[in-house]
Amino acid sequence: MRIIFMGTPEFAVPSLQAIAAEKSAFEIVLVVTGKDKPRKSKHAAVEPSPVKQAALALELPVHEVDDVKDPAFAATVAAYRPDVIVVAAFRILPPAVYEQAHFGSFNLHASLLPAYRGAAPINWSLIKGDRETGVTTFFLQQRVDTGTIILQEKTAIEPDENAADLACRLSEIGARVVVSTLHLIASGAVDVSDQNESLASRAPKLTRDNTRIDWAQPVAAIHDFIRGLAIKPAAWTTFQGKTMKIFRATPGVLFSEDASASSGRVLVNQGRLYAACSDGWLELLSLQLEGKKYMEASEFARGFRQSAGNSLFV
Repeated sequence: MRIIFMGTPEFAVPSLQAIAAEKSAFEIVLVVTGKDKPRKSKHAAVEPSPVKQAALALELPVHEVDDVKDPAFAATVAAYRPDVIVVAAFRILPPAVYEQAHFGSFNLHASLLPAYRGAAPINWSLIKGDRETGVTTFFLQQRVDTGTIILQEKTAIEPDENAADLACRLSEIGARVVVSTLHLIASGAVDVSDQNESLASRAPKLTRDNTRIDWAQPVAAIHDFIRGLAIKPAAWTTFQGKTMKIFRATPGVLFSEDASASSGRVLVNQGRLYAACSDGWLELLSLQLEGKKYMEASEFARGFRQSAGNSLFV
């Protein structure tokens, strides 16, 4: 079966590798990915996407694309005569592209659809405090993330698992599900199901506005918010007029006269850094202040211990 694989970030790499390992059943005729670009900063040298790097290591042909709506791209896809197009963490494809696949095109999505349709399903599942998530493969159709479901696999979310760790786990689970989906399609045994629209929820793109910490929320909610955005783009707040990213935190317990401190109050206690939330204290574990390097919160605490009682996160 002739496969075109489309993906760009690290999340998609295990799926590409898993398909490539099944050489007796599947032939990857083309790998499509985003164009090389600076990955560290705007002024850094360009480098290939993780998917391109993996494809080249597997000696697979690669096509880089900027505009998936360009008719020339659809013509390129058609020229490879794909039986199936597999999409994992790529762009929104127009029908002119995904309809080129003889047996259909499907996407690997990092949620249990119809939950968390959109650009950031892993992040929002953690932010909302879910105890369970998973992956879904579904046939593409014009409305984003609404196609018929082929397979799903569930997994429990660990209490302190962050978005980076969960993405890594889901990418491996997803790779297995992608290969299973291809085998079902090859055998003609696909039994799809419609998504229940009444259960649909959104996972919008992460922005500067929706990643700022609201210290008036409860401890548990802020803890979930921080791990849901770690390591990148990271939850943020401001401290003494500068942006501070917070990467790790854990619910903290303090028994003192500060038990009813106003939200956002910063406190150093026995060398540890705490922030007051609406119902208690959150211990901060690692962070980065604007203009400074990443550091453990205990290291940061040593630098402003004397002023901690008058400091606020806002």
